[in-house]
Amino acid sequence: MSSSKPGYHHGDLARALEDAAMHLLERMPAADISLREVARAANVSHNAPYHHFSDRRGLLKAIAERSMADLLAHVQSASRDQPNPRAALAAGGEAYIRFAVEHPHAFDAVYDPTVCVPGSPTETMAPLIDALEETLATAAAATGLDQPTDVTALWGLIHGLGTLAAAGHFGLDDALAAFSALLARLVAA
Repeated sequence: MSSSKPGYHHGDLARALEDAAMHLLERMPAADISLREVARAANVSHNAPYHHFSDRRGLLKAIAERSMADLLAHVQSASRDQPNPRAALAAGGEAYIRFAVEHPHAFDAVYDPTVCVPGSPTETMAPLIDALEETLATAAAATGLDQPTDVTALWGLIHGLGTLAAAGHFGLDDALAAFSALLARLVAA
């Protein structure tokens, strides 16, 4: 089906639709984004999204996957090239918290259990989740926090601080300070 705009042609419809959805996600929750709105934002016909997404749930999965890839990139980039394991863990945790606050709708999309079903992630989401867990686990183990329960508690701390700060219960600076203070008590410099 052709676009509602005369002479309009799209070279990569799938990418354009996902880009439009991610742009919308910057200002509204994923749950409020419709296929029609994505089509309008991508400047294509209202039926065009159905060539890439079978339904709205498919769109939400794509949003969640792209958001998780962004979160992972932030955490890995921050952790990389730090002078020691504690600094890598601190930087990765801070990047996670910062992402939650600065991109709250993307963060919510990643952890929406109706989209990324716990225990049943999509083929695209599963390796992203594994990579995030591995990044945190490797940094934690290098500091002596090497038990599975240590990693679970650490991830819970980081995620909880990000979630609470994103919801406005306290500010980003307070969340980062709390993480830094507790990490200093848990791990010797």
